[in-house]
Amino acid sequence: MPSKHRLRWALVPVGIAAAVVLAGCTPTELNGFLPGFVEDGTQATNHTAMVSGLWVNSWIVLLAVGVITWGLMAWAAIAYRRRKGQSGLPVQLRYNMPIEIFYTIVPLILVVGFFAFTARDQTTLETQTENPDVSITAIGKQWSWDFQYNGEDEDNADAVWTMGIQAQPQPNGDIDQDELPTLYLPVGKTVKIKLQTRDVVHSFWIIDFLYKKDMVPARDNYWSFTPEREGTYAGKCAELCGEYHSMMLFNVKVVSEAEYEDYLESLREAGQTGDIDHAYDRLQNLPGTGGEASAEEGDH
Repeated sequence: MPSKHRLRWALVPVGIAAAVVLAGCTPTELNGFLPGFVEDGTQATNHTAMVSGLWVNSWIVLLAVGVITWGLMAWAAIAYRRRKGQSGLPVQLRYNMPIEIFYTIVPLILVVGFFAFTARDQTTLETQTENPDVSITAIGKQWSWDFQYNGEDEDNADAVWTMGIQAQPQPNGDIDQDELPTLYLPVGKTVKIKLQTRDVVHSFWIIDFLYKKDMVPARDNYWSFTPEREGTYAGKCAELCGEYHSMMLFNVKVVSEAEYEDYLESLREAGQTGDIDHAYDRLQNLPGTGGEASAEEGDH
């Protein structure tokens, strides 16, 4: 049997073994151990699997290039090692045109490929929904978050909002999760978030959603997506923004549409309605102490 056929048959069990190994992987393993995935394979948002796919496939290509490169280095070190009885320098070659062309073309293909797939996915991520089911304004401030759930009125008269304080550590150092600002989102509904900052640059990061976006003074950024799995997700500021940056935490609760509407109604009943700018009070607690701000400090 020709050697080519023998090689082909030798690869069959390798392919079967690889398929068996991959079939036994959990969704977390198949997605490169990134957050945002559970055992049933449901992604956190409609874009999460796309982001993890770019990550995992990039690593597969890079590892393949690494294995080939390391293999060639090892082969050259063994095949051209100095043998017993040899002396002097080996024959010196000035260049090898085929190899140099290969070493130029292959990296160029890799760079262009990575750029093309990244640009494709980034275009999808940055495409904003024109008529979302839910429109929210998220406001970063030193060192917490405010969330406004916008309605239909242009003056935001029918909007509702919450204002948050920075994370409050308990005596043992744990963060009091009940005190964290919480953003509610309805599962399966298109969401568009306007990202604003009150002061310096912040970065809005929901970890399991595998995406973050900066909040820049005097500029509005936007993020559109669809939550696809109910649950509670951790969020934080991902841009060093001052002394208590590490305390700038929040939670995201993805809930049913009915629970989402009930939550908005609870804000209306609490009188937290209208445009948050008219009710905004930056110093709602003394930074870093967990204490309450005085009336004079809060009256701005």
